[in-house]
Amino acid sequence: MANPKRKQSKRRSANRRAANAFKAPQIAKDPTDGSAFIPHRVNPKNGMYRGRQVLNIEA
Repeated sequence: MANPKRKQSKRRSANRRAANAFKAPQIAKDPTDGSAFIPHRVNPKNGMYRGRQVLNIEA
């Protein structure tokens, strides 16, 4: 089996791990009012989840 010729630095290892951490948040658009929300969560603007009213939101 192949072995590394030199020790990998802590900085190089940390940079490789950090590259996996940056992800853009997933955003969905509500079909009723067009507001943006995170999928599979209750919409904080209108309290709807999967087409049903689950939270009472007072304006």
